[in-house]
Amino acid sequence: MDIYQLKTFIAVAREGSITRAAEQVHLSQPAVSAHIKALEDTLGLTLFSRTPRGMSLTRDGQRLLGKAEQTLAVHQELMDEATRIKGKLTGKLRLGASSSAGSSSGHAAIGRLLTRLAERCPDVEVVLRHGTSAEILAGLRGGSLDAGFYNEAGEPEPDLSTVEVSQFQIYVASSPGLEVQTAPLDMSALAALPWIYPTASACCGRTAERLFQQHKIRPKRIISVDREDVTRALIAGGLGVGLLHAGLAQTAEARGEVVLLMPAHNRVRVLFAQLASRAQDPLLAAAMAMVSADRPA
Repeated sequence: MDIYQLKTFIAVAREGSITRAAEQVHLSQPAVSAHIKALEDTLGLTLFSRTPRGMSLTRDGQRLLGKAEQTLAVHQELMDEATRIKGKLTGKLRLGASSSAGSSSGHAAIGRLLTRLAERCPDVEVVLRHGTSAEILAGLRGGSLDAGFYNEAGEPEPDLSTVEVSQFQIYVASSPGLEVQTAPLDMSALAALPWIYPTASACCGRTAERLFQQHKIRPKRIISVDREDVTRALIAGGLGVGLLHAGLAQTAEARGEVVLLMPAHNRVRVLFAQLASRAQDPLLAAAMAMVSADRPA
């Protein structure tokens, strides 16, 4: 869902016509129809009834119209504020990004923030540094980073101000050829196999430790790999079982490269964070507002 789809939804609701809405938002009629379909697919709701007289809001559509209008108003307030500060903010913004941002939406959020900063704060120098989630947090607390995106499997510490960007799952995976009993899954037998995942400073490492404590097991051999594509290749090659983020795990499963044995963690969040004590910093406040405007509905 993006702001342009909301604008299209409001235009069609007000005009009751794809044709008139297209003229209002300066899009083609197929583009307007595509926006409405994408929004309905995202929400899992039917927003309009197609009638001979045009487009009529369903009951669900009527309930959401007010929220959409409020969201659009808040977005405009943000744009107005950005206009007021544009060109006035200067200095350097040191951003951290987890080397595995968890999902395509996590990576997209980083790209959108960099684009908005370039457009609205052209005098600000942005430095982007990649690392594990633990390294991002250490950089924030140690003063080498101003803000950053990191993966959080639990709750953020109270010294941080955060905005959730997206969520994802982590899966335990094996190769199709590895002899693993899956119904029910024998965790003791899995402990006899090599486990492949990043170091404990990454979210997969912390998730693995939590999983071992939960099932009271400890693998006899751990292969520490800090790149998820290498982890996937080693799992697919039959070297052992390991942990993969949902996006890569599901792609690899669809290709027949791995078998997903179980979710290791149902909700890991990608968060944008800064120290709460720096909330009044104008540049950090602007960055936080830009990220907040993009967060999932």
